[in-house]
Amino acid sequence: MSILAAYVVPHPPIMMREIGKGQEQEIKETIESYERIAKQIAEYAPELILVFSPHSVMYSDYFHISPGKKAKGNFWQFGHKELEVFTEYDEEFSKELEKEAAADGIAAGRQGEREAELDHGTMVPLRMIQEAYKGTRIVRIGLSGFSLLTHYRFGKCIARTVSKLERRAVIIASGDLSHVLKEDGPYGFCVEGPEFDKRIMKDLSEAAFGNLFDYPEDLLELASECGMRSFVIMAGCLDGLLPTTEKLSYEGPFGVGYGVVAFRNPVVSENRQFDQIYEKRETDRLLALKEKEDDYVALARASLETFVRTKKRYSLPEEQKNDLDDEMISKQAGVFVSLKLDGQLRGCIGTIAPTKKCIADEIIQNAVSAGMEDPRFPPVSEEELGKLVYSVDVLSPPESIASLSELDPDLYGVIISCKGRRGLLLPNLPGITTVEKQVEIAMQKGGIKRYEEYSLERFKVIRHH
Repeated sequence: MSILAAYVVPHPPIMMREIGKGQEQEIKETIESYERIAKQIAEYAPELILVFSPHSVMYSDYFHISPGKKAKGNFWQFGHKELEVFTEYDEEFSKELEKEAAADGIAAGRQGEREAELDHGTMVPLRMIQEAYKGTRIVRIGLSGFSLLTHYRFGKCIARTVSKLERRAVIIASGDLSHVLKEDGPYGFCVEGPEFDKRIMKDLSEAAFGNLFDYPEDLLELASECGMRSFVIMAGCLDGLLPTTEKLSYEGPFGVGYGVVAFRNPVVSENRQFDQIYEKRETDRLLALKEKEDDYVALARASLETFVRTKKRYSLPEEQKNDLDDEMISKQAGVFVSLKLDGQLRGCIGTIAPTKKCIADEIIQNAVSAGMEDPRFPPVSEEELGKLVYSVDVLSPPESIASLSELDPDLYGVIISCKGRRGLLLPNLPGITTVEKQVEIAMQKGGIKRYEEYSLERFKVIRHH
């Protein structure tokens, strides 16, 4: 048995007549698309529906698979507790998927459920489908903070489990598109919103799943989307397959994008192992980057790789000192070392003012700290070393400023201090386009409230990639 079809769907509760109270007519095409999907699923008569929901339990480093034999939920958050959805879970599938993911080195399972009731990202699709077809069990899967590549690989684990257990399965990739399409919408307007929706609808409509890895994290954040990782898991489920694809509808009258795309009757096709294609491309790109690294970045890499492999601090050979940039040996400065893996931040630690006798020693220290001591991430493993992208920021001495008007997020970093607390943000970061946003994030990092009195400092950096 196999995956029969997959669908990208939104989850606006306003589609329910009881909740919409007439407003549902403004997304009539979305509702009609759902009705078509429900009829198609009834014709397939699947034994299993896999639902990927951004509103289920979500962890940064774990895919949560809902446990148990059955579940229910209602729309109390939208003022209608009487609207209920019931479903049975495929417990055997959930257990087997957990084993399959573990064998592939992916953290996924049925532990850590914080909320057993169904979420609206699951209930909206199920309620629409159950209008036409109720003879199935489901598996509800949450998203994670893992990279898009890991979401794709998890999708491959799901596909293998479908095959192993010989299930007739349909996939529902639940997710709205951008939430910032209109000034008068609930989240306002951002130019990246329409840009993301146009781009993702084109890629999905053409089943161009290889393109899904090329979406910058700052574009996803600024577009305020919630479905991307659902779509990538679905793409992984269809790895090595070519489906018949149909764009059923796209609407956004309330300032949130609702896209519906069908992927039906997939057949085996060569050259559609998109994770392997992406990895090959990334390997080539990283090798080219490594060849171009300057002394600053090369030293950061040598320091972290030495520590991860030997558990010893890197010691700069005397003969190497003669080959380094003179400033690295003769000057002192604060230094930040940043690491990225698969396009996502993997660690960033630095010093505002120098703590070592020269910049080179500062880099050696902070590279290890970024990889091993950033509290937001687990320590870097040896398997990750070859995939890391480094950047090194050398800071100028901070200078006090009187107001926000003296800041520019492209040119200056900011330090905000208040009663022994301090928050810092580097300049020229993706997605940080305004002073207000820069200051807001720096205050969050320092645990400083808006109403508190604080002092401001700014600094410049020389960034080495």
